[in-house]
Amino acid sequence: MASEGEEAGSRMPPGARLRHGMRQAGRAIVDYALPPRCPACGTIVGADRQFCLDCWSSLDFLGGPACARCSIPLPSAVPGGDLECGACLADPPPFEGAPAAVAYGPAARTVALRLKYGRRVGHARLMAGLMLAPLRALAGEGEALLVPVPLHRWRLWSRGFNQAALVADALTRLSGVPHDHDMLLRVKATPPMRGKGKRERAGIVAGAFALAPGAKERARGRHLILIDDVHASGATLRAAARILRRSGAARVSALCWARVVPDAATGNLFDFVALDSDMQSERMTG
Repeated sequence: MASEGEEAGSRMPPGARLRHGMRQAGRAIVDYALPPRCPACGTIVGADRQFCLDCWSSLDFLGGPACARCSIPLPSAVPGGDLECGACLADPPPFEGAPAAVAYGPAARTVALRLKYGRRVGHARLMAGLMLAPLRALAGEGEALLVPVPLHRWRLWSRGFNQAALVADALTRLSGVPHDHDMLLRVKATPPMRGKGKRERAGIVAGAFALAPGAKERARGRHLILIDDVHASGATLRAAARILRRSGAARVSALCWARVVPDAATGNLFDFVALDSDMQSERMTG
């Protein structure tokens, strides 16, 4: 019995059928020489951008009851309730909702590091695919616009790309929600935040962002959604969202690949002093 691919191939014109066959043969040769591997542990898997069973099982997908302001999980809350966590009640963030695809843990961390420092740019598509559901829930039916958290020009020059922009591009292709890479500027180079507490991190990123020329016209009345890889203490997202709120946007939210939550990474309450949320000093080449 012919497969769907074989049936589709039989309906192609001869020239197209030849090109299709050559592409399949080329892909088979590449897969044999460089088989697809799990993006987290490197185990050979069946297809590109596919986790092995162990790494997939280790991912903690975030969903269910959460704080209405910062989206941190509230497992004991009643689903559908418009509740806020104690931290947001004490110090409300400048964004309305900040979901993430997964909790920060070993597999999620490795994927982010290999994108940022290992130049595995295909991981941006992997991350975006798993961020698609929370994006759709966050964007709703409004006029949403994705705004990647920018890098300072010196860091962009040294790295060669902005990982948040790559994720935003992939999300646009998957969802149709447009992006604007030029709305927000990083006007101050900031030092690594490794070993810094929440208050120190907030001080480091204070004044780091500014609206680009023409941003207010493009943002007016829109729902702006900040895109980043990891949400740790929230200092970077807060600083960026605070500037975006000056644009005249109807609403500002955030969306990340991985979110630090208590017990997700180590089994203990998370110590922000031990985490470099921007992972500036990490290197991942494997």
